[in-house]
Amino acid sequence: MKLSIIINSLNIGGAEKLVADSFPLIKEKIEETQLIVLKNSPSFIAKQLDQKGKHVKFLYKGSLYNPFLIFKLIPILRKSEVVHFHLFPTLYWVVIASMFVRNKPKLIYTEHSTHNKRRDSKIFKFLDRLVYKRIDKIVSISKDVDTNIKDHLGQTFESKVSLIHNGVDLQTITSATAYHKSDLGFENPDILLLQVSSFRWQKDQATLIKALKSLPSDYKLLLAGDGPLREEMENLVKELELTGRVQFLGNRPDIPNLLKTADIIVLSSKHEGLSLASIEGMASGKPFIGSDVPGLSEIVKDYGVLFPRGNSQQLAEKIEKLRNDKSYSGEVVEKCLARASQFDLSIMIDKHIDLYRSLIRKTS
Repeated sequence: MKLSIIINSLNIGGAEKLVADSFPLIKEKIEETQLIVLKNSPSFIAKQLDQKGKHVKFLYKGSLYNPFLIFKLIPILRKSEVVHFHLFPTLYWVVIASMFVRNKPKLIYTEHSTHNKRRDSKIFKFLDRLVYKRIDKIVSISKDVDTNIKDHLGQTFESKVSLIHNGVDLQTITSATAYHKSDLGFENPDILLLQVSSFRWQKDQATLIKALKSLPSDYKLLLAGDGPLREEMENLVKELELTGRVQFLGNRPDIPNLLKTADIIVLSSKHEGLSLASIEGMASGKPFIGSDVPGLSEIVKDYGVLFPRGNSQQLAEKIEKLRNDKSYSGEVVEKCLARASQFDLSIMIDKHIDLYRSLIRKTS
């Protein structure tokens, strides 16, 4: 089987990390697998793949929205039997490129989000239906994503959608070693909160920062990630006089070690598709708190702890309960570990490969 996996970039993000983590494992099972990345921009994810000897083909250094990328994709599709692609605008460019290929490969698109701005536009709703019509299978990553993409596209597309949960490299998380808190500039008695996410509106670090203001001074916060709202969050920390209690760590290759070092893992998102960060947090052996929103509640409910979206006071109360009630905290950790075990990356990869083979069998 000749398989091409295509994505926008290898900058930090859930979909990008998922593709980078799974690519070497897929290549072990399907030798003729290549990873195609539209935009060539430096990232430690790309560097890690290169160090593993898993080389990536980058197409372009300019804008992702340049239609010229279609012409770069056409020869790739001509040599592929299956193309599995992720994110917009890769979605549109791959489908348009397939119109110029006589023997069209099987097209599989993974839908990563419960919502996007295109769905608010009547024009894009119409265009989306034309584009998705040429796709052989749409993979939804959670029940909420599954429901929303079916609602967006309509009944006629329901048979095209298959639900396959995203997976996490659990072994990397469980085998990681914790840092000494002093390595990060804190005291051993300090209670470290950690959120791993990009600085975008969706991730809502502001709610967690405000919760910190309501907590005793021995609570400290680590924010790993980067993005357009980082400066705004840094200003909020200064405004709330929390400087010294919050560290902005930027993009880090050592997330498993940070998860092991923290006392409580938090994700305060406004919405998610299926959050890999939440599964990694639950796999770390630390209690996990997430906002009660689509894409998170499905994973966390009855296992970790949920708080109402945007409610910093209730978030602070949930954090305090985890600290003060050790029995409750221990129960949460056990349930989180059990839940995370259901999302091992190898399970997802096997399901993807089964899907590829089933599509090829239908045409042979």
